[in-house]
Amino acid sequence: MKNIWGKFGIVFFSTALILAGCGEGGENKATGETKKYKIGVTQIVEHPSLNAAYDGFKKAIEDEGLEVEYTVENAQNDNSANTTIASNLVNSGVDLIFANSTPSAQAVASATQEIPIVFTSVTDAVSAELVDSMESPGGNVTGTIDLHPDVILNTLTFLKEELDAKNVGIIFNSGEQNSRVQVDRVNELKNELGLNIVEASVATSAEVKQAADSLIGKVDSIYIIKDNTVVSALESVVLVAKTNKIPMMVGELDSVKRGGLAAFGFEYFDLGYEAGLMAVKILKEGSKPSDLPVQVPKELRFVMNKETVEAIELKVKDEWKAEFSE
Repeated sequence: MKNIWGKFGIVFFSTALILAGCGEGGENKATGETKKYKIGVTQIVEHPSLNAAYDGFKKAIEDEGLEVEYTVENAQNDNSANTTIASNLVNSGVDLIFANSTPSAQAVASATQEIPIVFTSVTDAVSAELVDSMESPGGNVTGTIDLHPDVILNTLTFLKEELDAKNVGIIFNSGEQNSRVQVDRVNELKNELGLNIVEASVATSAEVKQAADSLIGKVDSIYIIKDNTVVSALESVVLVAKTNKIPMMVGELDSVKRGGLAAFGFEYFDLGYEAGLMAVKILKEGSKPSDLPVQVPKELRFVMNKETVEAIELKVKDEWKAEFSE
């Protein structure tokens, strides 16, 4: 009996040493090994802003020294695939899920109430029923949103006061909850600003060009909000706008680089980076998503595309204090 307890004592003591050797970031000081985390990534569609957000997320993880194995899935704007991806990630045993877009976040939030979820590129997390409130998310979900409270007002005001717009065309996918929130806000402001809003709804990216063509003769300007379906096919709208010399404001700085006239915006890389830091707090420090307030973009820049300015023959005023995209 004495020998048996002696063996148990050795095992217990060795285990205690190993556990004591586990330091910050999951590193085991006794063995020199570092904990490797598994992060599932779900993204609704390919486009530069979402891709930049994912790059920012990964950079934050890298900068904080975490070793991570990523499982990356893209739904290619297919709602059925989006739901399947969510289910597969939940069943794959990941430590955390990074959801890049509102539909992606909604799908994984419906699939698990246990695995921590950090989202980004979400327009209104409360309306999307992802969190209870911005300050106190509750549950297993938190992240960063991509709608600064001043963006829509600034954009419509610029169209009205600086470009003398009267009829503004908006192309969007009414099936995207994030788009509906923005369109509702536009319609709230239109009477105050004296604007007529002409809506063109699409269901897929293949319909975007036709929707843009349908606006010609009805509008004197176009505003492309943060809509994943439309932004994934942005070049087709850029072509229509340039050909008809119609100023087209956009919702993201990446969309300015792709040919949009101008935007009040921020870098999606920074938005993803902030989400990555939140993921680090959850994985490395043991924070709960419910205790991490949802973050908003901190700064706005006004950026214009010089080539587009020239194409539509627009005179840029000094008082706009515009930056020009690369």
